[in-house]
Amino acid sequence: MTTLAYMESGDLAAPGKVLGVKTPRLFTPPLVELTPETSYGYEVISFAKHIVELPLDPWQEEAVIRAGELLPDGKPRFRVVVILVARQAGKTTLIKVLTLYWLFKAKVGTVLSMANKRSTAKEIWEHVCNLAQNNEVLRMQMPDKAVFTGMGSEKLITNGGGQYVFSAANSNAGRGLTINRLIIDELRQHRDRQAWNAAKFATNAVADAQIVCISNQGDDTGVLLDELRKSALDFIETGTGDPRLGLIEWSAPDGADPTDIEALAMAIPVLGGRMPVDAIMGDAIRAKAAGGQEMADFRTEVMCMRVRLMDPAIDPDKWKACGTDEPVDLAEHRKRVVACLDIAMDGSHASLIAACTIDGITHVEVLGAWSGWGCTQLVRKELLELIAKVRPRQLGWFPNGPAAALTADLTASRARGWPPRGTELVEVRGEVAAVAMGLVDGVCTNIVSHPRDPLLDAHVGAAQKLYRGDAFAFRRVGADPIDGAYALAGAVHLARLLPPPRPPVTVL
Repeated sequence: MTTLAYMESGDLAAPGKVLGVKTPRLFTPPLVELTPETSYGYEVISFAKHIVELPLDPWQEEAVIRAGELLPDGKPRFRVVVILVARQAGKTTLIKVLTLYWLFKAKVGTVLSMANKRSTAKEIWEHVCNLAQNNEVLRMQMPDKAVFTGMGSEKLITNGGGQYVFSAANSNAGRGLTINRLIIDELRQHRDRQAWNAAKFATNAVADAQIVCISNQGDDTGVLLDELRKSALDFIETGTGDPRLGLIEWSAPDGADPTDIEALAMAIPVLGGRMPVDAIMGDAIRAKAAGGQEMADFRTEVMCMRVRLMDPAIDPDKWKACGTDEPVDLAEHRKRVVACLDIAMDGSHASLIAACTIDGITHVEVLGAWSGWGCTQLVRKELLELIAKVRPRQLGWFPNGPAAALTADLTASRARGWPPRGTELVEVRGEVAAVAMGLVDGVCTNIVSHPRDPLLDAHVGAAQKLYRGDAFAFRRVGADPIDGAYALAGAVHLARLLPPPRPPVTVL
């Protein structure tokens, strides 16, 4: 086993012992060498150890040194800092120490702590209040009545005019305040910019304001985390963009296996210390075997890796395993090819997918795709000619879904000598869950083969489960269309329902 250890005072860990990696895997490069003169992080470390008596872990020291970088005029270099690290690494402790430092050492005006739930924010606030009240040094900097607990007006105040308040992440966060320091817990939970806008703009009039966001990774719904991280990465990679937005990230590399101990150590800086290696490895093995939501949870919570969906309808790893770089030419099996058409909920995309079952494996192919508002008009114009050219055994669609918009066009065409000879029109009715779950099972059991088409990858990757009792279909919500996933499921369903080909006639 590779030895990974904190490089503390030049000493390596004992041979064979695995320790988390102290240095973040991704970070915004400092403008200068970080020293006690160029980063307030060194003061935070000393304050935590000697005053609060909560010594920071090596990774936390690294985080505050990088986050505390100073400009020549003494202001924090980063107006906004995003710190990403695995769950249970010590994020909450870091929040408490920073809050106390800002109030009692830096003596800033207002510190606002924001969490996804008010109860979570209040719990942290109460703990910080207890730490301050029970600390002899800090207590001397507080008035006799320093903690106010009235519902909605809770705050901790200092003799220097500082105050510490908290809020849930909502559109009222920070309104009416001038905020000197804003600390946001679980940034990945911000589904929109409402709370961010409310609190962030309350820092605009403060020249040396700083916002510190601490979280583990999330999925497509974490719009604010995605926005800030992408902007920070663009600056790291190109040197252009906002130089006052910082990223400090402990995470496993993209594509890392959950049982890769080196990758885990990059995401869990306390691995082998407070977090036992064998416990994490056991979770990794189970998540890898289970796939789906359990795997997505492990990637975000433990490996601090972004996933597209937390509850994907089709396991991304299993879908990838079903891909092939040498797809079967379905034209050679024309008599057993079926096709299915589907349309996005908002009519902005349509997909026509073909499928054919050969020796127990259902092979699929994209026959056509249309995009743009009003693309159904193009479908009406081009579909008849496309089907006449391919001549599949069946053409199916979901008449109880968005494709119902074309039902009249498809069925009325019979009067015009269409569909072509040998093609049957099939309405896939009342079995949407069976169709969706059939595709999921086919992918999981490796009896579906796809050509790694970008359209299929995108639409399958965006499909989440829509539960209907003990069954599920695909959820048609969000910005990304999934009509390709539905058309794929319908085509695979029809292909597997076709009776097997008749055996060749043997002449004796």
